[in-house]
Amino acid sequence: MLIRSFPAGAFGTNCYAVASAPGAECVVVDPGMDAVVPLAEMLAADGLKPVAVVLTHGHLDHTFSVLPVCEGYDIPAYLHPADTGMLSDPARWHGPQLAPLITGVRLPDPSDVLPLDDGARLSLAGVDLTVRHAPGHTQGSVVFSLDLDDSPGLLAGDVLFAGSVGRVDLPGGSWEAMLGSLRDVVLPLADETVVLPGHGAATTIGRERATNPYLAEAVGAPRGRGL
Repeated sequence: MLIRSFPAGAFGTNCYAVASAPGAECVVVDPGMDAVVPLAEMLAADGLKPVAVVLTHGHLDHTFSVLPVCEGYDIPAYLHPADTGMLSDPARWHGPQLAPLITGVRLPDPSDVLPLDDGARLSLAGVDLTVRHAPGHTQGSVVFSLDLDDSPGLLAGDVLFAGSVGRVDLPGGSWEAMLGSLRDVVLPLADETVVLPGHGAATTIGRERATNPYLAEAVGAPRGRGL
């Protein structure tokens, strides 16, 4: 498995390309702000050919470049249906601090975006991704499980970071839902699972289980909350 990434734009959103090998087709994950040129350079370095964009959630720092990337390579985008409102009405969902980003941004029409459903298995470009709905950061946040060469992997978006989790104070966020997602989606994963987050450095489930205070809180979260 070949995984390449770079931090896109002012928010440093990790944009990934996942492929079976150099020179193969690939899946692009979360092309954020100012991602078009560095993505093209990253793909060219390994001779990768994108076949789809998959989005962990609908926030602009993860979707800003999705339309030009999809148009440029003539490929589809995938997003959980609960976050399609962020494409049709971004001002409502992003809060005042992200408002300056919205002016002039070109996002896909939600009807052109393919849905990601909980438990779905996407086979794209020789890469198998299993979708898990993990709300909390947004209503439609998802994570993608995949098999790396020597261990399981998790494209975690803004659900889980090294030492932290995604914020829940923007519209559509919910701490109760986040605790439920951490408890039911993240904590059952094997310790050796490599976590590829939406921001910051990679980590493992074992490391986060041992040190991340938010995962410790999620262990005791009551059933029936948030999901």
